Amino acid sequence: MNSARPHRWLERSGRHGAMSGVALVIGLCLLLVLTVTSVSGVTAALLEQRMAGNEQYQARAFEAAEAGLEQALAAGVFTADASASSAQFDDSAWPEPLPRRGQGTPIAGCPDQSADPEGQCEYFVRFDLATGITAVPGSGPSADPTRRACHFVVESFGVAGRGASVSLAASFYVVGPTDCSGPLDGPPVLTWWRQQGAD
Repeated sequence: MNSARPHRWLERSGRHGAMSGVALVIGLCLLLVLTVTSVSGVTAALLEQRMAGNEQYQARAFEAAEAGLEQALAAGVFTADASASSAQFDDSAWPEPLPRRGQGTPIAGCPDQSADPEGQCEYFVRFDLATGITAVPGSGPSADPTRRACHFVVESFGVAGRGASVSLAASFYVVGPTDCSGPLDGPPVLTWWRQQGAD
């Protein structure tokens, strides 16, 4: 019998065992890479879904605030008497008083409200002391001297889920008597509009 032959067989099987260990390590590394890639993909997808949801809630809050502006203009309840709205503002004699959240007129159809005053969909209307009473814009020299433009500001707050909130403000005037104390005629005419706190 040849004793060299079994020795070669042992030598071959030793190399084969070392190679199968390398294949196992490479397979585990590939599995780890695939796992990390799939976990990253799922995390990114969940983050994108949450961001899209946040944008939807922000859009709902914007729509609620915009509805508040429309409701305030449609209600037609405007007075130049600063004391009439003093309960709704911190200092109604100040040219630009801050609204007292939770004290405004509720916005109809706003489903995402909370008990917290900051979580209320509401609007506030005040006489614009900074602009006050002016000649009717664009009226020209033949304008009725007994009719003036009475300027007002409406601030509207819309809220939605996940803490989304939007604050809108608009300025408008309504034609009325020279001191704006009597009935105001015609529809409100918007002079400016802005989203507060936006860049």
